[in-house]
Amino acid sequence: MDLDVSINKESLNINIENPHRFDVTQVTGRILDFGKKFGVDLTPLQIEKLIPRMVRGVAGCEGGCPADAKSLVREGFGDFDIAYVEGGILTAQQSLGNGTKLEVKIFPEFE
Repeated sequence: MDLDVSINKESLNINIENPHRFDVTQVTGRILDFGKKFGVDLTPLQIEKLIPRMVRGVAGCEGGCPADAKSLVREGFGDFDIAYVEGGILTAQQSLGNGTKLEVKIFPEFE
């Protein structure tokens, strides 16, 4: 499973080997460090809660997307604009101000 985080058209790609057991703290730390590169503090956005929900939403999408992905879209998360894209992809976007946008995408593993 791939996680792609974009700010100002630059992206950070993180591979999540096992969506059922991954180090949320390590993944979140990489994302927060990526934000700092642009002078943005992503901590208030609760990335540490968003990422696991998105991962659960697409884990298993290989055989058709589970209800969890679409329920996350319905329920939303904070001020993020969350969308389901055909093929089992979940996206979350939020404006960071000054024309800067954060976009998080999770792609399921297809074998």
